[in-house]
Amino acid sequence: MCKSEEILRIDNLHVSIKNECILKGLNLSINKGEIHVIMGKNGSGKSTLAKVISGHPLYNVTHGKILLKNEDITHADPDYRAHQGIFLGFQYPVEVPGVSNIDFLRMAYNSRKKILNEDEIDPLSFFELVNQKIKNINMSPLFLERSLNEGFSGGEKKKNEILQMSLLDTELSVLDEIDSGLDVDALRDIADSIKNFHKSHNSLIMITHYQKLIEYINPDYVHIMDNGSIKLSGNKSLAIQIDQYGYENLM
Repeated sequence: MCKSEEILRIDNLHVSIKNECILKGLNLSINKGEIHVIMGKNGSGKSTLAKVISGHPLYNVTHGKILLKNEDITHADPDYRAHQGIFLGFQYPVEVPGVSNIDFLRMAYNSRKKILNEDEIDPLSFFELVNQKIKNINMSPLFLERSLNEGFSGGEKKKNEILQMSLLDTELSVLDEIDSGLDVDALRDIADSIKNFHKSHNSLIMITHYQKLIEYINPDYVHIMDNGSIKLSGNKSLAIQIDQYGYENLM
């Protein structure tokens, strides 16, 4: 695996929302095949970073750049970023009554195929594909026929996000607190699914408060955010230090 092939670079990024500055000179570089974990206290800017990478329209980039595979996407719209290989797994996935889960997933899958100039897949072939994928995350196939996320538990919603990520096979996945609200078994299922998905051609950014997911995933880098920028970076041992000493004693 070639670690030198950069997939994402963020240079001196300043971001505001409603005239309040949230990100303040943030820098980050991610190579293909790497897993990066972002940690930090509530309000440090972690979720803002996830939304800005995916192109959330409410956030205003006032300075700096975001480069995806050397292309400046700082002001690109969310659809374009998604088509170029960015996936955002939401902390609180939305419920969409009246839209079946399997129809939504097939639409997203075929939209990605179209952008890649590949053949779209028919309903029967997709059904076979998604049933194989769903086994890998220990999720009941009954959820495919239900409305998107409607009535799903927190763990089921998170598994559905991982299912979508797996189907789309995007190059950069940003998982915003994908482990929040999960019991021990669901957390292990999510972690196993992430490890199965991760390959040399894709990269992940995981935002979390919890050391347990980091133990399961074994990321390449752990970054600590505070007051809108990354203050400290290291390997997974940094997460152990946070668990033992807290953020204040490490900054």
